[in-house]
Amino acid sequence: MEQRVLGRTGRQVGVVGLGAWQLGADWGEVSEADALATLHAAVDAGVDFIDTADVYGDGRSEKIIGRLLGERPGLTVATKMGRRMLQTPEAYTLGNFRAWTDRSRANLGVDTLDLVQLHCPPSAVFDDDAVFDGLDTLVAEGAIAAYGVSVESVGEALTAIARPNVAAVQIILNAFRLKPLDEVLPAAEKAGVGIIARVPLASGLLSGRYGPQTVFAENDHRNFNRQGEAFDVGETFSGVEYGVGLQAVDRIRGLVPRGMTMAQFALRWIIDQPGVSVVIPGARNPEQARANAAAADLPPLPAETHATVRRVYDELIRPQVHHRW
Repeated sequence: MEQRVLGRTGRQVGVVGLGAWQLGADWGEVSEADALATLHAAVDAGVDFIDTADVYGDGRSEKIIGRLLGERPGLTVATKMGRRMLQTPEAYTLGNFRAWTDRSRANLGVDTLDLVQLHCPPSAVFDDDAVFDGLDTLVAEGAIAAYGVSVESVGEALTAIARPNVAAVQIILNAFRLKPLDEVLPAAEKAGVGIIARVPLASGLLSGRYGPQTVFAENDHRNFNRQGEAFDVGETFSGVEYGVGLQAVDRIRGLVPRGMTMAQFALRWIIDQPGVSVVIPGARNPEQARANAAAADLPPLPAETHATVRRVYDELIRPQVHHRW
């Protein structure tokens, strides 16, 4: 698999990683056996970067990945912290950072975390020097090797990129969320900051597998968070109204080359963007993990295809999301 440098971590990672939210919670039931089988399939297919968080299943995702690390050393694991508490800027203290990272280190079974990201904190956190001083302290103490941020908005991303020791920024980037292409990716590339592209399939919409009659499980965020009832609505279907998303998918479907699934097309579109370090699609079973990894080996999409995707975005998606994030 093609390797790229993950920003200021200096680590080389495969351009397709694995997002492990669904192995913890909020995507319907995934057994531990299925989760481990999915992880092993991804690694066997060339994936060497896994993204998780302490809040995914209240540590379940981290613990399952910890089992994997005991069997498959040498992987890069990024986790996130901060969402297990009430979201106030005052919660982002060195004392809490130590407690949160100690818990993640225990869950993952490691002494030093490869990359810790603030997990979409309140916007005021990005302007607080003490927050980043605290993160620098954790690096100096050896609890973490590097730190980054996961953000909701372009403005938050640009503020984080300007911080001298932020190694990577994780942001929603897909064919339904083009705004980061204009400023965030160029700024990150210039600063040497990595870009981790999350929600690459717009919660599965861009896989082309769903329709108007699709029913999602009661414990699936695509059922319970469509209006932002549990967390930022932009994390579910990228903030796009479901019916409008289906219309856009129908427009894009005809662009998919023979021999490529629509999900692979959506991933390849992201890989083609200058400045992207790694894209982190989720997978609920080994077949999905292998198919996602295979997108890295597919040829870049033609320029006219990228132009058509932007036209679909401008006509259908932009009015819903561009001004919000």
